Amino acid sequence: MVYATSDGSTRQRLRVGMVGGGRNAFIGAVHRLAMRLDDQIALVAGALSSDPENAAASAAEIGIAPERSYADYRAMAQAEASRPDGIEAVVIVTPNHLHAPIATAFLEAGIDVICDKPLSTTLADAEVLVALARAKKRRFVVTLNNTGYAMVRQAREMVAAGELGRIVSVHGAYIQDWLTKPIDTEGQKQAEWRTDPARAGQSAVLADIGVHAFNLASYISGCEAEAVSADLFTAVPGRRLDDNAHVLVRWTGEARGTILASQTSPGHYNDLSVRIYGDRAGLEWSGARPEELRFSIYGEETRTLVRGGHGSTEESRRVSRMPAAHPEGYIEAFANFYRDAADIIRAHRSGGAVDPARAAQVPDVVDGARGVKFVAAAVESNAAGGTWTAARFG
Repeated sequence: MVYATSDGSTRQRLRVGMVGGGRNAFIGAVHRLAMRLDDQIALVAGALSSDPENAAASAAEIGIAPERSYADYRAMAQAEASRPDGIEAVVIVTPNHLHAPIATAFLEAGIDVICDKPLSTTLADAEVLVALARAKKRRFVVTLNNTGYAMVRQAREMVAAGELGRIVSVHGAYIQDWLTKPIDTEGQKQAEWRTDPARAGQSAVLADIGVHAFNLASYISGCEAEAVSADLFTAVPGRRLDDNAHVLVRWTGEARGTILASQTSPGHYNDLSVRIYGDRAGLEWSGARPEELRFSIYGEETRTLVRGGHGSTEESRRVSRMPAAHPEGYIEAFANFYRDAADIIRAHRSGGAVDPARAAQVPDVVDGARGVKFVAAAVESNAAGGTWTAARFG
């Protein structure tokens, strides 16, 4: 399984398997689209559903050989680890409560992990996964995929270069409206499990979308959350978990800020944004206009920086696929994440050097654990009436 690179050489595709993501599952298909875009990854095995019939049908539908379609992820981990052409990494796209046990099974089998967010439903499980990945010397990345946008990478570079000055405030928000009505009680599959404490964890809205806003705010700013004061609530009567969260954050470096997450805000389909302000300048990025950065130096006219345009940074140019004004979006950003993850895992498994700068661009198991710690701290704070609660992982 080789592919040709732009310089004419050939490289082995990374062999991966997928757990979850069978027919009628939303995010599994998105992952498969993203991993195919650069033709660096071959999906060769899967335990695509807990229902054996659906698992087999799903595998056949996407071209996985019958003998490499499994009805159980544990059997998959053992069988693939024993094959000379077995998978090198597993992609986990199941409901939240299964992330930790599945990741554990594959780490124990010596297989690297690409896991959907959140890393786990409990902080204890997150801590175990960090320790296990280190003990087994396996690469473990978490698909906080919005970090793959070119202008998110550019914003991160600009902050690191000191263009904003000393960071004063950091804000992230993720606002949707799809849970405004009680569709979770009406059989809507995606809504039903995301609002079930047994499968989603302690929080619905933070585990589902709040962790994206939190990670992106931290990723761009370079700040970690020191403490949070949270107000979580449920707008839809009878819903078992929260669907709104307002979280005050004390970031490292004395910055302050907020994380806002809502899934009951009519008119907002998928509104992700980050705003970072320093004592010299401010940056704003929105998922609705992902090709742009709003950059404001104090005392000067605000500028709109465009992907591929004048002033593009080295990293944003590297992950840009088209010239300026040739639109790129969600799938391309997700594919950037997968391309970098494939390079990192492939280099690690071959014994080669992993570029630390490239590795730093891809959220790993520690970044995933930071998200879990943030959710746990927010839930604890809310239960205590908004008391400031330690939120830093490690």
